[in-house]
Amino acid sequence: MGTHHLILGQTIDYLTGQSVTDTHDERARQEIAKFLVTEKGFEKSEIHSRLRLPLELDGQKGTVRVDFLLKPAGKPLMIILFRPGSLVSRRRIALAAARLLEDRIIPYAAVTNAEDAEILETSSGKLISSGLQGIFSRSGAMQQLEGMDFAALADNRREKEKRILFAMEVLSQKECDDYTCDDFKKQS
Repeated sequence: MGTHHLILGQTIDYLTGQSVTDTHDERARQEIAKFLVTEKGFEKSEIHSRLRLPLELDGQKGTVRVDFLLKPAGKPLMIILFRPGSLVSRRRIALAAARLLEDRIIPYAAVTNAEDAEILETSSGKLISSGLQGIFSRSGAMQQLEGMDFAALADNRREKEKRILFAMEVLSQKECDDYTCDDFKKQS
């Protein structure tokens, strides 16, 4: 069993002060939150965490977790997904989530494994920066927001992004929950 499922008790969420389940993945999320506040200068109130993106596709339902949404001055600038392992395989997931989370496209998406990060421009999908230091500081975020147009996603494109996100996150998680992880647990 991977360590991200190992429950270590309870811990206090850095951003909200609420008690949350303590896992290795949660510890990484807490470190990312502290990094955003202490090193990048965001106010805790500008970092929305534990967002759920509900998806329904062909009669099936699922939920995708968006770990952080940076909203300096109340404007959505960047989502950050924490996913253990390879980042390059998570880029498309981050782009789809940034295109679907709100009514308007969130301009930037980042994916991190808490050791490295890749920052993407959401509209084009281009990699614009690598490394945790590539995540905008609050002052850099405010500069990015100046004159920014928040475009809506066309309905036909929204449907395509839902399908991509559903296949890459929801179905793969259900497969793990229903088959792979359960089979592994039985063998342990």
